Amino acid sequence: MLYPELFTSLEQVRWNMQTDIFWDQYDATKLSPEQAKTIKMNAITEWSALPATEMFLRDNRGDSDFSAFMSIWFFEEQKHALVLMEYLRRFHPGLVPTEAELDHVRFEFDPAPPLETLMLHFCGEIRLNHWYRCASDWHTEPVIKQIYKIISQDEARHGGAYLRYMKKSLAKDGDTARAAFAKIGVLMASARRTEKPLHPTSLHVNQALFPNDTVQSRVPDPAWLEHWLDEQIKFDDGWEKKVVERILHNLSLLFERRFSSVQELNRYRKEITQSLAGSAVKGQTGLTALEIPLETPL
Repeated sequence: MLYPELFTSLEQVRWNMQTDIFWDQYDATKLSPEQAKTIKMNAITEWSALPATEMFLRDNRGDSDFSAFMSIWFFEEQKHALVLMEYLRRFHPGLVPTEAELDHVRFEFDPAPPLETLMLHFCGEIRLNHWYRCASDWHTEPVIKQIYKIISQDEARHGGAYLRYMKKSLAKDGDTARAAFAKIGVLMASARRTEKPLHPTSLHVNQALFPNDTVQSRVPDPAWLEHWLDEQIKFDDGWEKKVVERILHNLSLLFERRFSSVQELNRYRKEITQSLAGSAVKGQTGLTALEIPLETPL
């Protein structure tokens, strides 16, 4: 069980909102109205950890260890929303999210395969770590720069915790876990090929509510995320390259095989998928793996 160890390690580095945030260093001359608005949108987005936690607990009902870890993840993610709202309450009270705005991003996610969801959120933590580091660089007001730096470090630690559970899943589920992780890894490391940013909050999760079934579609300004990334904090190809490198590096460690590109990861995904298909057919017909037609590789 990983929960006791993760609880101890994360408890040791937990920050205090009253004593570790340097509220007295606030400089109103260095916060623009457009910067303040982005803080509100991020606060609401962080609030979506609530429906994500409800999803995790529902879909991992048979995994008490991971479900217990959700008590840490949920607490720290909601704390991110809270510290951003506290910043606004102190210095820009007209932008504090209303309860109705927060409640609007709480909606039910459709059931999804737990392994794919785990990998999706692992990649999401890597991406958030880099988004918030970039946001800290963009901001000019010292207190919010500090806040974004602190929560970016939290996101990195959360990614590390998810990676521990991914390693545990490999030991339990073998190639089934490898196939799931590789599939989502290819998707999340291919963001530059898509029109919209790839993160759990921007993906569709409730077919009955489509197209208003992403977290970002339910914030007060649904277009803010792309504008924030492209026009404000300037999350450019250099930053995106860092995200892809971290995903590939961690999967290289996880699978004990070096991936220097998304194409190499995709070839590995096909190998594992073919291996699983071969095992399934062998179990049904008695054929050996060499007798089963394989998909032509890239």
